[in-house]
Amino acid sequence: MPNQNKILKSELRQDLITGDWVVIAPKRKKRPVAQFQEARYKIKKEAKCVFCDPIKAEQEKDVLIYYDKKGAWTTRVFPNKYPAFQKGTSLNKRLVGPYFAKDATGFHEIIMTADHKLSLADLSSAQVAEVLRAYQERYIKLMNKKFVDYISIFHNHGRTAGASIAHPHSQLAAMPFVPMDVAKELRGAENYFLKNQECVYCRIISEEIARKERLVFQNDDFIAFCPFASRMGYEIWVAPKEHQPYFERLEKGEREKAGEALRIALAKIDHLLNNQDYNFYLHTAPCDGKIYSHYHWHIEILPRYSTWAGFELGTGIEINPVSPEVAAAELRKVNL
Repeated sequence: MPNQNKILKSELRQDLITGDWVVIAPKRKKRPVAQFQEARYKIKKEAKCVFCDPIKAEQEKDVLIYYDKKGAWTTRVFPNKYPAFQKGTSLNKRLVGPYFAKDATGFHEIIMTADHKLSLADLSSAQVAEVLRAYQERYIKLMNKKFVDYISIFHNHGRTAGASIAHPHSQLAAMPFVPMDVAKELRGAENYFLKNQECVYCRIISEEIARKERLVFQNDDFIAFCPFASRMGYEIWVAPKEHQPYFERLEKGEREKAGEALRIALAKIDHLLNNQDYNFYLHTAPCDGKIYSHYHWHIEILPRYSTWAGFELGTGIEINPVSPEVAAAELRKVNL
């Protein structure tokens, strides 16, 4: 167990990949879990859930659907009715005075599980692996489409995390550019490799396995840990132990292990933080035709533990009131 007195002092920590700084400030939250006891997020059955009956809600036709042995559907994928990125035949690049603009051409899809009341944390590892399979299949289907340079896959759990519909679902957004956060990670990974001749993510993973103090869970192929420069309390990364730049190349056995690691990480957060809202997203190498051999795909889980205020908005520096060492120790204690 980390020394509580030692960690009460605020500390600046730098992200090894991006170079960004965070402030670990334990004194700002004396009892970090207490705030969640009165604000448990529950997935309630809505009178008219558009995802429970997509046909009646006039959703577009499924692009992918899985069934169980009894013929009941388990996971389905369909176009988002309110897309941020839409199909198109051009980008229509243009100048608006001194400003540059282009069409948001791409794809925006919903990946949905069947049971309205069960979050991913409530599913079995095999069921979560099936969701990852849907991610992977749709990724492969869209990655070579014209104007698709990057595919973002993310999941919002709870209102404060941006979930406008309670029914558990993930989203996929295929876009004509590489997002800035991913580009920063790509540059950091390449620079670290050129300097040290090894993958920065592999270095982090080996360090976390050796030290164990920030480790949350591991199996043969995957690790779940609280990163050294955590931006949020109880932030967890899930990553393959072996070097893998491309999520779409994940094999079936690896996918099952990834499903187990992701489910356990989410379930531990769910139990410890009383089902607090969270986001998770998958970062993988872009599909823009370039080679990204120094990158390492992974999933980042961020509980909505705190809200950005003036300092964070004004500086871009995040203050985390729970050290990752304390967070990991508490998460390890959770029995599922």
